[in-house]
Amino acid sequence: MLEGNLVRLRALEPSDLERVYSWINDREVTRYIAARYPMSRADEERWLRGSSPNSFGGGVQLAIEVKNGEVQNGGTNEVAHIGNIDLVEVRPEDRKAGLGVMIGDKDYWSNGYGTDAVVTILRFAFHEMNLNRVWLHAFDFNERAQACYRKCGFQEEGRLREHYYTEGRYCDSVVMAVLRHEFEALYGVGETAVAVAANV
Repeated sequence: MLEGNLVRLRALEPSDLERVYSWINDREVTRYIAARYPMSRADEERWLRGSSPNSFGGGVQLAIEVKNGEVQNGGTNEVAHIGNIDLVEVRPEDRKAGLGVMIGDKDYWSNGYGTDAVVTILRFAFHEMNLNRVWLHAFDFNERAQACYRKCGFQEEGRLREHYYTEGRYCDSVVMAVLRHEFEALYGVGETAVAVAANV
């Protein structure tokens, strides 16, 4: 597991299926992640089976868990799984990857969990996978996500104008990226990054 301050990142499990299935079919969640069409349970199960991070080029798909929180579930306590995060399109030759993150449980929006998850996976990307650059696209109307990414060191590099059609209009896709040295300037290197990240 990858330990952050508020969250831990772990491998996805078959028991996560129902939560992920409900999130990917919740329009309030998917309007921010370019998931246009309803997904079947079978589609999500196939995705979940293929999510094992077993090779560098295959990317990394992880569950976001609340580190010190528990929720009631049918009379038993279990740690809250609140979303997923992944590194995609990993290019070993260029030492780069794309980032995707979804906080599916809306009770955890705007409380720092997304920021902590991104910092945690960036620390892994730069200090374990030896990447040099992590990039992403964010919709122009998703100001909350852009603010989160800036806290994590991402900078806007440009815009793909009218790149995506949603809710009856075209929107720009904001291209953002963070380089290893930029991240380390904010969060330190290795063990020191944990202490520095606590101030986010």
